[in-house]
Amino acid sequence: MDTILFLGFAIAYLVLLIWGIALTVRRGRLIVSDLALLVFAALVYDNAVIGLGSFIGESAGLEALNAVRYWLHALVTPMLVLVAWNVLVRAGVRWAKTSWATLGAIVITAALVTYEVIVGAAPAQLVAQHEYGTLSYSNENAPGGPPLMVLFVAAALLVAGIYAWKRQGWPWLCIVTILMVIGSAIPFDFPSGAVTNAFELVLLVGVLATIAFQDRRAKAG
Repeated sequence: MDTILFLGFAIAYLVLLIWGIALTVRRGRLIVSDLALLVFAALVYDNAVIGLGSFIGESAGLEALNAVRYWLHALVTPMLVLVAWNVLVRAGVRWAKTSWATLGAIVITAALVTYEVIVGAAPAQLVAQHEYGTLSYSNENAPGGPPLMVLFVAAALLVAGIYAWKRQGWPWLCIVTILMVIGSAIPFDFPSGAVTNAFELVLLVGVLATIAFQDRRAKAG
């Protein structure tokens, strides 16, 4: 069942990627929030590799494909901090437009990328993992404790969501971020390793919907 779920997630993220590209084309210019497109592309790859793993079978090729997943996670996911910062800027938050806030967003993103590379991607020791009908390669050297990068990204998106709600009457980024945090914290008793990924999908739908909403406001205003 998880094979179908992961392939379904891959298709869903492909739809988000196409939607995001369409927004960029309609806008006629790139903005910082468009870094979300890199996240969507990485998640298309991530879910497709997991979904197709059982068809490919244990091999050096599949291990290499999985290694790329960890590098994409380290290099791309922290970009959501910059997306959150740009949401604040587009919501008209004055302090977000200062050079200190801009530098802070860049430094935090760079620090998270560096951290994820050092503790996750670079020292990864991959071993085959069969789970609920899927075949992937997990990292035996994965750091213990709370996922710091995910916590920082969620905090940044929550702050952006609160301000977008307060300044622009758009509650959805705040709501989906809270749902993702709650959904990730609750241990669900499902015979699946993919179901909880639905909360991540909901979050990123909310991120792109926020970008689309702010595009509409900018065009109308």
